Amino acid sequence: FSEFGGPLHHRPAEDLAFAVARFIQKGGSFVNYYMYHGGTNFGRTAGGPFITTSYDYDAPIDEYGLIRQPKYGHLKELHRAIKMCERALVSADPIVTSLGDLQQAYMYTSESGDCAAFLSNYDTKSAARVLFNNMHYNLPPWSISILPDCRNAVFNTAKVGVQTSQMQMLPTNSETFLWESYDEDPSSLDYSSAITADGLLEQINVTRDASDYLWYITSVDIGSSESFLHGGELPTLIVQSTGHAVHVFINGQLSGSAFGTRQNRRFTYTGKVNLRAGTNKIALLSVAVGL
Repeated sequence: FSEFGGPLHHRPAEDLAFAVARFIQKGGSFVNYYMYHGGTNFGRTAGGPFITTSYDYDAPIDEYGLIRQPKYGHLKELHRAIKMCERALVSADPIVTSLGDLQQAYMYTSESGDCAAFLSNYDTKSAARVLFNNMHYNLPPWSISILPDCRNAVFNTAKVGVQTSQMQMLPTNSETFLWESYDEDPSSLDYSSAITADGLLEQINVTRDASDYLWYITSVDIGSSESFLHGGELPTLIVQSTGHAVHVFINGQLSGSAFGTRQNRRFTYTGKVNLRAGTNKIALLSVAVGL
């Protein structure tokens, strides 16, 4: 899964094409791409914790239905080359010939005279020049060349001839996509659904998936003689949480934030707080990043 704060998964088009061609050359008959068309898990359906709503995995067609180049085009050319070998591929098992220490040829022939070959170079670092059917072929590292007539190489998995696409976000004047932002004052919270309790209640058991957020609010009285009010060191607030994130507000002002990770959901917030003489309100906005 892709996780918030984690790297985006990427598989080069060359490596994916190599894996598919290798499977076909060895007699494979069905390839399942996972995934070929990306998707989106809306709302809380992505699960969690920390699982992104994007379910894409660098697919040839992204979650918006847009073609991702060069992967889409490179695989299209691969499929075309394999299709050209169809009659030979379904006629017999391949004849495997060694072309070097890390190079092989898989040749398919039919009784009607059809012939197709796959020339493979499994060396991950060095190119190879091989001799097949009295002809020389140059194979880049970690690549397979497809010869639908056992003579002419029409495709090589490491040679990408498709331009790379760049997604560009453009502004739109459509009212359908009009976004607005506003600042919410924590002091204006609706207390009609408030629960009074001794200690902190577990968030998920309280919200029951009705919200990703839960406010924990308390107050503390500070005497005017406290030393930090007269130039001393500010007090420290420590919040220990089992996940997933928290925003700390002191008297309506954001004081700090902290969050865990998918691997380690637990975290501790530690920060100085600016309190004043009299009653101070401490509000913790606890956040569930997926359930």
